[in-house]
Amino acid sequence: MGRKEFAPNVLIACYIVLAHHFIVVTACHDADYGQLIQDYCLNQFKFDMEVIGQKLWCDWDETVGSYGELTNCTILIAKKLDCYWPNQLVDEFFIAIHKHYFKNCSLSGRSLRDPPNNILCPFLVVPILITLLMTALVVWRSKRSEGIV
Repeated sequence: MGRKEFAPNVLIACYIVLAHHFIVVTACHDADYGQLIQDYCLNQFKFDMEVIGQKLWCDWDETVGSYGELTNCTILIAKKLDCYWPNQLVDEFFIAIHKHYFKNCSLSGRSLRDPPNNILCPFLVVPILITLLMTALVVWRSKRSEGIV
């Protein structure tokens, strides 16, 4: 009997611990946190991106430092306010950053452009020449084998 009575108490204790953990994790002053990352983190990132210039926003080598500082800034402010990181506010913040600064970038982080002609031409000319050569070879073999019965 002692074990059956003990099991519900353990479950209740587990629920209390989980509820406490959930409250601690979500106990963040969203308004303060949102305002601070806007004021401190975003303003510096905007300045860095202006210095880089819009043409280089998709160049990961140019933006990785500023992006890393932005990420670290949001983490530090979250720690100071005892906020869980990442959280929904941070996700929305970075989605807005990506929509503004990186919406025209490819997945590789490099801007899309045609390859130089010295690379592009062989990829176009070689298949065309092989096709013409194979067609000529088939026609030549078909004419040559017609005389043999």
